[in-house]
Amino acid sequence: MQDRNWSEFVAACSACTRCELAATRRNVVVWRGAVVAPLLIVGEGPGASEDEQGLPFVGRSGELLDTALTAQGLDPSTYHICNIVKCRPPGNRQPTPAEAEACRPWLRRQLQYAGSRVILLLGATALRYFTGETVGITKVRGIWRESRGYWIMPSYHPAYLLRDRRQREPFWQDLTAVRAKLEELGGIPPLPTGEAPDAAAF
Repeated sequence: MQDRNWSEFVAACSACTRCELAATRRNVVVWRGAVVAPLLIVGEGPGASEDEQGLPFVGRSGELLDTALTAQGLDPSTYHICNIVKCRPPGNRQPTPAEAEACRPWLRRQLQYAGSRVILLLGATALRYFTGETVGITKVRGIWRESRGYWIMPSYHPAYLLRDRRQREPFWQDLTAVRAKLEELGGIPPLPTGEAPDAAAF
């Protein structure tokens, strides 16, 4: 990839035909949030709303994610949201290994642009294709992984929280740990004394 700046990178992604998903997509879904951000949030792949709008996490699960991030005091300047694949798999199926592999160079370059040291992986598919781990997300969510200077936290995908409200509390705990790590690494300032993330808002 010979992109010299972020705009060229996004244009290159938008013209990508490395896998069969290019034939059925409406839009290439690259990112939203801040280009450079202390937190990188990685999901599975675009859904129907994302494919239509060209932005990740803008459907119901995205609204829930935004609510949680806002309740934690994390605004769009603090995170960069993307997916394992940038084109919608037909029928919202999971990306295949070949599709994820075709998109891997884009994701690797995106991480370099974002400069994030903390990475939140949403769901088992993001965990599998980002780390190579095939364990169930329930067994590993909330457990930090440190790799090459990155701090990686697996957690539930917001779509799962929409199906099972009981899992919102563990997700909130994971997000609280992410905020604490961001503060520890100097990525964001601590909240003023006496203030705390508003769990009731989530």
